[in-house]
Amino acid sequence: MSDGTLVFNTKLDSDGVTTGLTRIGSAASTALGTLAGNLMTQAVDGLRNLGSEAINAFGNIQQSYGGLDTIYKEASSSAKAYALQAQKMGISMNTYAEQAVSMGAALKQSLKGDVAAAAEKANLAISDMADNSAKMGTSIESLQNAYQGFAKGNYTMLDNLKLGFGGTNEEMKRLLKTAEDLPEAMGRKFDISSYADIVDAIHLVQENMGVAGVAAAEAQTTIQGSMNAAKASFENLLA
Repeated sequence: MSDGTLVFNTKLDSDGVTTGLTRIGSAASTALGTLAGNLMTQAVDGLRNLGSEAINAFGNIQQSYGGLDTIYKEASSSAKAYALQAQKMGISMNTYAEQAVSMGAALKQSLKGDVAAAAEKANLAISDMADNSAKMGTSIESLQNAYQGFAKGNYTMLDNLKLGFGGTNEEMKRLLKTAEDLPEAMGRKFDISSYADIVDAIHLVQENMGVAGVAAAEAQTTIQGSMNAAKASFENLLA
């Protein structure tokens, strides 16, 4: 510390970070005195917490991206590219990847194994969740739970979307019929047994209600949207 520089070596894991930063705090207390040492210790505690958060974030994204590789195979690069862009809608890449993994199997089944189409459909669904959250004020976690239920044929959380449909099988059928009657459906018929059809139908209904594209727009024009985008960006930085 003779030249005012602190240098330390530590392994890239939580034990190594904690050990290295604790040594800095101890050295600062000895060299700078009690008051300065206490201030340094507080800074060290903050760095230690940040280091632990970064390690946890990295571990989470490793696991989530591994899931994308398993589910989407050769299309996983597209899914990861979408995950990186999701911060523009206020969604971190890990949150995006977790949701894309959770719905991947159901999407592939309904799309006859087409992983590229499944990745595109997952992106549509997650974008719709972000738009719904921004417009209706529903938490993204609540919407994720709803979509995960739809993938399993459970429609009890359909009312989480706040689109005017209750949480029953019959109400989901009514939503599909509503989507079919929209000009944008172009005469298409939606099958409740197809998860991809459900995703498309919800998208059409939200688009018709003026919900589509809201998240990205709010990230640029509103305080709340900008804060969500910044939070997602920081979570990506940690990972």
